Amino acid sequence: MKIEGLLFDPRSNMYILLLKETDGNNTLPIWIGKPEADSIALALGKIVTPRPLTHDLIKNVILGMKMTVTKIVITEIVDNTYYAGIYVDKGDGTEISIDSRPSDAIAVAIRINAPIFVDEHVIEHRNNDELEDWLEKLKPEDFGNIM
Repeated sequence: MKIEGLLFDPRSNMYILLLKETDGNNTLPIWIGKPEADSIALALGKIVTPRPLTHDLIKNVILGMKMTVTKIVITEIVDNTYYAGIYVDKGDGTEISIDSRPSDAIAVAIRINAPIFVDEHVIEHRNNDELEDWLEKLKPEDFGNIM
């Protein structure tokens, strides 16, 4: 998946992180809070802050311990809540999954340049005609700067 954009949803007063398949047309909108949206926007814009933010700290800890983030996977949706894992190679070929909110996992992935995946059953579950109609009507200018 790739990040298609960030936009504000006035209906829920939250932000939507829109993921899109790199080799397809499926999309996955994830509603996130403003702090996570701001962090993602900073990383997408390659804006360096004077001191590390939380997601920069996570990146620094992982890299400082000589580990590698291999991928981010959005693994589940339960009661309209998404779950994700940050998959880390401990440096000896052993991979572990760290439970995460998708917004935090993606904020880390952008900073480390890790690939983002979504389990197929999550894509299938998110089928919502009203949402699909709304997303199809979006114009490029709807994906404005959130900060």
